[in-house]
This record gives sequence, structure tokens and C-alpha cells, in this order.
Amino acid sequence: MNRILALGHLMINRDSHAAKQLELLKKALCADEIIPYLGPDLLRLRYEEPPVPHTPQAVAAAFNARAPAPSKIRTNMWSVAQFIEQRRHRRTLQAWMAEIFAGPVAPTVFHAWLATLPLSLIVDSWYDGAMRAALIDTGRTDVVEIQGVTRAHAIGDVWTKTYDLSGTELQPDSAATTVLYTPHGSIKPAANFLIADSDYVEALTEIDIQTPIPRAVKERRTKRGFFFFGCRFDDQMLRTYARQVIKRSSGPHFAAIDSATLTKNERRFLAANAITVIDMPVGEAAAQLVGTDV
Repeated sequence: MNRILALGHLMINRDSHAAKQLELLKKALCADEIIPYLGPDLLRLRYEEPPVPHTPQAVAAAFNARAPAPSKIRTNMWSVAQFIEQRRHRRTLQAWMAEIFAGPVAPTVFHAWLATLPLSLIVDSWYDGAMRAALIDTGRTDVVEIQGVTRAHAIGDVWTKTYDLSGTELQPDSAATTVLYTPHGSIKPAANFLIADSDYVEALTEIDIQTPIPRAVKERRTKRGFFFFGCRFDDQMLRTYARQVIKRSSGPHFAAIDSATLTKNERRFLAANAITVIDMPVGEAAAQLVGTDV
């Protein structure tokens, strides 16, 4: 079937339309006209079984192996993390997250390709640090990473921290050609994690007026849309953050997802935010973009 289907207000590009749209998106990425928004499904491009969890449910399972949570919250990563923080202290939660994501994660070919492009902004929505590693591998010195940080022990109005690729903390708004934005934190360089429900209480209170979003992100998204790659939106927290990161950007937005696997909530989210689906498995889409097997 070689046509574009509209399911409600959800636009889906299939077959030759999907391939053609990917070619246009490749040109847009190379010209810094669209922002890649990366998710943990990218890890499956390199690993049949990734060395770190690649879904919120897998993180919850790793927590439960250390301290079983009540059955009603057992599969919810954020609630299980909150349970651990309340019962075992924040230091324990922090240490366990560092253990869970300690395994070295090599960048995929897709990460490596993105790292060579003159992109103004890359958003990485998972904790594994693969995109950071790919940027380090290029030897670039014109990149800063802005990470979301917990306010559990914060003094003052601190929502993020900024680092160069060597791990040195920088002043906010440090100049850079490329900003890597990790809104939920990352294992590298300092094991900053937004993970427990309590981490998000103030952020979700303020995020509608965009206070937690860094100025560099607000500025660099203004004339661009977003391309979601390796992302799923089957959890309310992931949908909320994605919605706020793309807020006030100019669009258009796209997502490479196998449409047959979409949940009702994902369909509603994609339609409500005018995100066009490129109906293609992530591996196939990555291979077309990079121009080689991934």
C-alpha cells in the first residue's frame, strides 16, 4: 500500500512515501533544519539485548531485583524509584541507578553519524550516554551537554547542569556549536538522574511555563521541528516531557515508528502534537538515513 493514511488526525507515511520522507529528513538533518530527539530503542540497533535497560519497565525490574516494590506499582519506574527513595534514602536510589547504567554502551552507527553533523541541538531522552560517547569519539570540542538534575538537594533555582565532553562543569549558557540536551539526566559524567516521582514534582509544576527548559533549547528550537527516533510514548511522563520540549517550536515534527505497535495513547499523543509517523522499523529507518547497515 503506497499512500498516506490519516487515522483520525494522525498522519502516517508508508512505503514509498515513508522512504521519500526519510530522504527529506536526511537532508534536513544535514542542513541543521530539524532536531533529532532520541530514545532508548536506538540501543537495539547494536545489541540484541542491550547492556543497560532500554525501557522504563526494565529499569523498574532492575530496581525490584534489589528491593521488591508493592505489586500495584511494580512496573512503574518512577513510582518504584520513589518507593526506594522513601524506604532506603536518596543515596541508595542514586547508587542503584549508577549500578544499573554502569555497563559501557557503545554508540550505534546512527549515533556516530549524527555526531558528525553540524546540528544545533540534539535531545537524548535516556540515561545511557551513547550519544555523548559518539560526540566524544569525533574529537569535537564545540559541544556542551545540558542535563536535567534533581532538585532533591538543590539550593536556589537550579534545574540543569552544563558540562563539556571532558566532564568539566561549565557555566550555564556556555557557547557551543552543538547542544546535547538530556532532560532526564544521564549516567555520564556525574550520574545525574531524574527518576523518582519526587524529582518531577516541581518540574511538572513549572514545565508548562517552560521554566525547567534551558534557554539554549528554547532558542534553538524556535525555527525547527523535531524528529523522534527510537522513542516510544506509552508512558505519561515521557509524553509530558516530549510535549514540553517541542512546545513553541516551529515544526513540522516526525517520528520513525512501526505503526502496527502503537498504543491508543501513543496515537492520541502523536495526533494531538501534529507528529507525522514514518511507518518503518527503527533499524530500517536508520540504515536508510546513514546509508549503510546499522
